[in-house]
Amino acid sequence: MLAHYGYSDGSGSYFITIDTDKCYGCGDCVSVCPSAVFEILDEDPNDPLNENPVASVASDKNPKVKYLCAECKPSTNRPKLPCMVACAADAIEHSW
Repeated sequence: MLAHYGYSDGSGSYFITIDTDKCYGCGDCVSVCPSAVFEILDEDPNDPLNENPVASVASDKNPKVKYLCAECKPSTNRPKLPCMVACAADAIEHSW
């Protein structure tokens, strides 16, 4: 299941997507994120059938992802971000 965190406004859409079918809650994204955007939950709140740990964007960070993720997003040559590189399961994507 794809869980989308973030928002859309007049300037664009800013979402972090976590594939909860791939994520196994290792916490590597939590440890590399300089803005502490991620947290590990004991079970997937978006999928009642998935009782495994899963990464999530902290609820208080959700409306601010555009600004919180800005320091990791270069203005040119869009390489993978630290959270994406750290995710061995390849479960994290950014939309902008």
